[in-house]
Amino acid sequence: MTDNTISGGGDYTTVDAQTEGVDLDLWNEDQAPTTAETRTWDWKAISALWVGMVVCVPTYMLASYLIGAGMSWKEAVTTILLANVIVLIPMVLVGHAGAKYGIPFPVLLRSSFGPIGAKIPAVARGIVACGWFGIQTWVGGSAIYVILNTLFGGALAADPLPILGINIFQFICFLAFWGLHIWFIKNGTESIRWLETYAAPFLLLMGLALLAWAYVNAGSFGEMLSTPSQFDVGQPKEGQFWSVFWPSLTGMVGFWATLALNIPDFTRYAKSQKDQFVGQAIGLPIPMALFAFIASAVTSATVVIFGEPIWDPIALTERMGGFAIIIALVALVIATLTTNLAANVVAPAHGFSNLSPATISLKKGGYITAAIGLIMFPWILINHIIGWLIAYSALLGPIAGIMLADYYLLRKQKLEVADLFKSNGIYSASNGWNWAGVLALIIGILPNLPGFLASVGLSDGASAFFMTLYTYAWFVGLFVAGAAYLVLAKMMNK
Repeated sequence: MTDNTISGGGDYTTVDAQTEGVDLDLWNEDQAPTTAETRTWDWKAISALWVGMVVCVPTYMLASYLIGAGMSWKEAVTTILLANVIVLIPMVLVGHAGAKYGIPFPVLLRSSFGPIGAKIPAVARGIVACGWFGIQTWVGGSAIYVILNTLFGGALAADPLPILGINIFQFICFLAFWGLHIWFIKNGTESIRWLETYAAPFLLLMGLALLAWAYVNAGSFGEMLSTPSQFDVGQPKEGQFWSVFWPSLTGMVGFWATLALNIPDFTRYAKSQKDQFVGQAIGLPIPMALFAFIASAVTSATVVIFGEPIWDPIALTERMGGFAIIIALVALVIATLTTNLAANVVAPAHGFSNLSPATISLKKGGYITAAIGLIMFPWILINHIIGWLIAYSALLGPIAGIMLADYYLLRKQKLEVADLFKSNGIYSASNGWNWAGVLALIIGILPNLPGFLASVGLSDGASAFFMTLYTYAWFVGLFVAGAAYLVLAKMMNK
């Protein structure tokens, strides 16, 4: 091992990757702090990363869930914008640690959970990402199947396979798209940055082109954009807005609550704190709101063009016909690929690597992610997406609360990076377990547990109080766990 060299300069601190005294079972090259040479992401690259993640089929369909629940398009877009402004706050705050110390999410967790205890939240975050990886891969594969089936005049239609519940050609398209992810996993993080940077302007252009197509073909954006909210006076759901708004807001926050945890996996490559802040502030809330508006406007136009609202962009592409199918196929594949690689591969890959850094590299962690996503039957999971968003936000909110309380209120943004890679360092607590973090996580989950069990049918029901509490799952978990951690840390970690 070489001498330990820690240098501070400007917005960040770097640590020699070959830090003296680190334990090899807690360290590998992928999780080692980034160096000045590897910090190549400016604000434009980080904004492009977010645009690449935002523009995807599930994001396009978010507004449909809200409008289907009774909101007007303005209420839906405003709810989505507000949710992303809210989630931007922990996104930037947690991202600060990545930009300052160059460490990924699982290593940052060691400060509040201990080097062994950190494996629990890291893997929990990873499993959620595996589910999303499978869903996004299914969406991309499904797009390929639908469009190819249209081009071949329906020749790919077939009976569903036993057990799988989808036909052989759907499964082949799914596997083909899955294999494309494997190529990028094999070629590492820099290949993902390259893809995100060049794909972002293309995806924005495709979104605006779709909006222009809808306007030209419909002559206007149709009736939906002038349809009043169902919660207005005299409408079917008069006075019920807030009962729909709060769980919807929680669900929309939960959509990116995953990234609010592992954003250090990306900000560790930022050139400065300004780059990570500006990049995220521009790249997340604004494109999310814009994309929600595009989805609402285009769907409104489809009522005029086709006589019915079509929220699914894949189904819309099928109806458009002509050369548009080829263009849409390319756009859908790129949009889904950019989202999936950044949002749902990097985090679980680091999480699984953290289980045994000496034997599981980031690349191997990515392969594990892809394998789990493959066997989770994502074509079934996608049908329960909103309930799942709220459910896992009840888990991820407490983790975010603990990390923020530890980094800002307990540590005052000061970490001894070398000790994060030592089993007997200042963060080792009780044999690698910081029980303040572990117990605070449990405490943060408990208030939402009755509502969760009732919502998934594992209990006969819960009181109105707990069901109401569950609609604020992410917020409740964040504040309860954060407060519990501060108290427990003062009591247990003398």
